[in-house]
Amino acid sequence: MSTFQLKNKVALVTGGSRGIGLAVAKELLRRNCNVMISGRSEKSLEEAAMQLRCVNNDTDVSSHDVCRGDVQKACDAKQMISSTVEKFGGVDIVINNAGVGIFEDVSEQSVEDWDCVISTNLSGVFYCCQAAIPYLRERGGGWIINVSSLAGSHPFATGAAYCASKAGLEAFTTALMQELRFDGIRVSSVAPGSVSTSFAGGSRHAAEPWKLTAADVAKSVVDLLGHDTRSLPSRMEIRPSQPNKS
Repeated sequence: MSTFQLKNKVALVTGGSRGIGLAVAKELLRRNCNVMISGRSEKSLEEAAMQLRCVNNDTDVSSHDVCRGDVQKACDAKQMISSTVEKFGGVDIVINNAGVGIFEDVSEQSVEDWDCVISTNLSGVFYCCQAAIPYLRERGGGWIINVSSLAGSHPFATGAAYCASKAGLEAFTTALMQELRFDGIRVSSVAPGSVSTSFAGGSRHAAEPWKLTAADVAKSVVDLLGHDTRSLPSRMEIRPSQPNKS
């Protein structure tokens, strides 16, 4: 049996300053990965870096770093990858987690809001993957995990932009998986249901005890990386075990 060893591997986590992304970064650090997190807010990145320093009571910052950027911009996505390579000497794992949700009826949603959701949740993943692939090939393989959503296969009213972006992401992930599997690069998606995070800043994702936590999703993401090299778990769904019936 040959497993994908995480010790000393290098991971980039986009949208890593809070929520699922920050939880993934912490879990990777606990498993002795080197981790770069990216985000749009310098303040949020600084706060996240302080939390990462507390993982394993580690005062050594050499195992992690932060990079400010917006995945909506192809040039920023390239810089995230190049900063990771410059800091750690390469990249083995890319966790495409950055995402936004703007929930409105189609008749009322602005073109700008539609474009923001699609460009972040779908185009941003394309930009990051395209920038990372040459470096993953240089390493002889690696793993790309795209954080999707059950909304991609279970659309709902007011979620047209978000659901469309996640449905597109699922198709993109499957196509990319087939392109890269013979390069030793595995590509997977993780599709969570309702998660208690500050995502979208609205009541849709308010904290409720029945919902998943960011740590639940992070464990699922990182556990994928422990699969035998002959195994390619291309899609994982994770949902609350006992959702609210109301």
